[in-house]
Amino acid sequence: MEQNSLPNLAEFSFIGSTDLGSVPALHSQCDSRQFHRTMPAILPSKISKDADMRCSHSYLTRINVVATIALAWIIFASIAPVACSQDATTPSYKPGDVQTQASRVYVFVDKTGLGHQHGVEAKLLSSRLELGADQNAGKLTFDMNSFDADTQAARKYVGLQGTTDEGTRSAVNNNMKGSAILNVAQYPTATFDVASAIATGQTGSDGLPIYELKGNFTLHGTTHPLEFSVEVEQTRGWLHVRGNFVIKQTSFGITPYSKAFGAIGVADSLKIYGDLFVAPTANVAMSDIPTRQ
Repeated sequence: MEQNSLPNLAEFSFIGSTDLGSVPALHSQCDSRQFHRTMPAILPSKISKDADMRCSHSYLTRINVVATIALAWIIFASIAPVACSQDATTPSYKPGDVQTQASRVYVFVDKTGLGHQHGVEAKLLSSRLELGADQNAGKLTFDMNSFDADTQAARKYVGLQGTTDEGTRSAVNNNMKGSAILNVAQYPTATFDVASAIATGQTGSDGLPIYELKGNFTLHGTTHPLEFSVEVEQTRGWLHVRGNFVIKQTSFGITPYSKAFGAIGVADSLKIYGDLFVAPTANVAMSDIPTRQ
């Protein structure tokens, strides 16, 4: 897929304990202990030296110096949190967070009769995937309202030739997301609750390590167990996770689209592809994951 929208992970603040080399942690920029170590040696000495040069050793002068020091500390302490809050506006990722702007879901929809094959592109809402975890390995949330039929990216990803005109795309989207099929008004999300995401110790044909994901997939208000394999590589500091699985629409209470007494329609089986970018976790040895620049 196109990766122009994928930022380098090192450009973002990273919260959590994992081996990311030079990636800075946001909290290190606002370390109050460092502030206390350095400021007393700088601020009081300068103020005291200036006071000794200008003022007598009267009791009143000493009180003024102490008051000046206290005021300077108050002013500096009020500025420091502002600087930290500005840094906090930079996007932050925890280990296992999915980068939803670049990650995509694609669906291959086959035809029946005189129907047409389709490729569908979709996005994820806030999601997590902790590769290497043998329990509570995350949750992927599919934004059903984002499902978009026959985008150029989707057709290319699922291996379809040619393009689809906007009028046809609009009609397909309306049918797909309407009450008779996905019914996104009632079911705006689908979810994959990932119970485990364990390395199999095997590699794919291209040499990438294979992980096995197991959990429960919920679509259209119906839940079924699901397990499938994914391959993993490094891209710009992220774990690039790709895999696919097949479901039947009827298993989730969905009647596949058809018209003309079944002469035109789509197949019951759907092949769903995940193409995700995930922040690394301590469960994965990054040295074991091949890198693509």
